[in-house]
Amino acid sequence: MLMITSFDNPRMAQAFVDYMATQGVTLTIQHIGPRSDIWLADSARETQVREALAHFMANPYDPRYMAASWQTGQTGSGLHYRRYPFLTTLRQNAGPFTLLIMAACILVWLLMQWYGDQQVMLWLAWPWDDSVRFELWRYFTHALLHFSVLHITFNLLWWWYLGGPLEKRLGSGKLLVITVISALLSGYVQHKFSGAWFGGLSGVVYALMGYCWLRGERDPSSGIQMQRGLMAFAVIWLIAGWFDLFGLSIANGAHACGLAVGLAMAFVDTRNVRKRT
Repeated sequence: MLMITSFDNPRMAQAFVDYMATQGVTLTIQHIGPRSDIWLADSARETQVREALAHFMANPYDPRYMAASWQTGQTGSGLHYRRYPFLTTLRQNAGPFTLLIMAACILVWLLMQWYGDQQVMLWLAWPWDDSVRFELWRYFTHALLHFSVLHITFNLLWWWYLGGPLEKRLGSGKLLVITVISALLSGYVQHKFSGAWFGGLSGVVYALMGYCWLRGERDPSSGIQMQRGLMAFAVIWLIAGWFDLFGLSIANGAHACGLAVGLAMAFVDTRNVRKRT
């Protein structure tokens, strides 16, 4: 038996073994802790295997290697994946500001269950007249208000899915700026549409959608992206809200303004990138 190489990624090791099987070469994997060692029984095939390994390492995600796994992979391969508890996964894919806003939204929602929606809105809603216009927190805390389990779940999932990676990649400061600006402007627009009695993080979420999508289109190397299909879904949902197709109370003004804010911020942040390109 001749040891060929060792992989830290077990899936990559399995892909190489499966590919070599399609070339008529049998390799075996020995899993030792986090390491996967590749062994060759027929030493006469060593040169062929090492040449194939060099090509594999140059482009391990080539579709032919995935195709080989589909062609030769078996359920008894011995490949195992680690399982992560929910809270561990939550923390790994989000920064401190992402988690802080999630915790704040959940706390406010619990207070609304305890004291009632009206009382908490009196504390946190957008200023409804001149007597509270200097209570500056109101221009932002309306984003923490949610009125059902579905409402808060939908918003927090999108916030975590988009805001977490953005914070990890660009820093807490960037996410803070997007949040503050979009909460302020989307709240102002929604106030003009419906008055002060509204709430929800969706204006900020739409800003993140616009920012992540356009940033990914104009600056792919940033690592920030949102799939075009998801962006299309967001726009369809926005249009459906304007035409009241679902009969729901939707903050259409906040959504549209948030999306515009996110697109504008992404455009500004990528101007120099496009010039260099």
